[in-house]
Amino acid sequence: MTDDAPAPDLRASDADRERVAEVLRDALAEGRLDMEEFQERLDATYQARTYGELAPITRDLPGSGTAVAPAVSLTKDPAAGGGWADRIVGGDESGLSTWAVAVMGGFERKGRWTAPRRFNCFALWGGGTIDLRDANFADREIVINAVAIMGGIDVTVPPGVEVVVRGVGIMGGFDHREEGVPAEPGAPRVIITGLAFWGGVGVQRKLPRAERQRLREERRLEKQALKEERRREHLQRAERQRQEHLDSAERHRRELEQSRRLHDPLNLHGTREERERRPEDR
Repeated sequence: MTDDAPAPDLRASDADRERVAEVLRDALAEGRLDMEEFQERLDATYQARTYGELAPITRDLPGSGTAVAPAVSLTKDPAAGGGWADRIVGGDESGLSTWAVAVMGGFERKGRWTAPRRFNCFALWGGGTIDLRDANFADREIVINAVAIMGGIDVTVPPGVEVVVRGVGIMGGFDHREEGVPAEPGAPRVIITGLAFWGGVGVQRKLPRAERQRLREERRLEKQALKEERRREHLQRAERQRQEHLDSAERHRRELEQSRRLHDPLNLHGTREERERRPEDR
């Protein structure tokens, strides 16, 4: 943590924990942590409540691909790509990928890239993938012109994006299942046009990989917490049963002792030590 880092006792947010978890995932991929260490630190990350609890988790880990200590920012600055306004970049399209061709092969656009205002793609006896989940957008509205002849093109959009499909299918088709889903405020609009001849253009909506991973981690931690709670309940129930058994045995012993004294006031059937004990000692 740097000099401008927040005080250790300040409460951490979900975004803070996710930034630390990303450092741990990089360290696991680079072999700096084994799976057991990764699981322990990840559990500690998602259980942390303050910056002071988060900071030690990555203190001994260098940055990805470097030998210096990582500058894991725990400030309240908005995360990059955290809102649609940050992802609609506008500006000049020079240098952007605006087309793709696959002939008996394939093409792929995915990860961190900027989708232009119009993207033209063609697949002949091949296939293509256009993944917009982590992409930026050159404008509030973009057009994907897809032509698939005896091939296929798959378009993946993140939740919140409005999808409009205007393609024509001849012995083929376009996927219209994602149309009509309300868009989030400020989200871009993706218009899919083109031609599918003996082929198809599919459209699907998926969560970004980081979000899916975060949800998996949350579900895993929830299951772990539920398992731990059930284990505690089982131990508590076993302890209650043991204590009830001891109490019952003690009550039974006292009842037998009381009954013996009522029916044998001279202690004729008692043990030798009890018979030899003086009356005033009993």
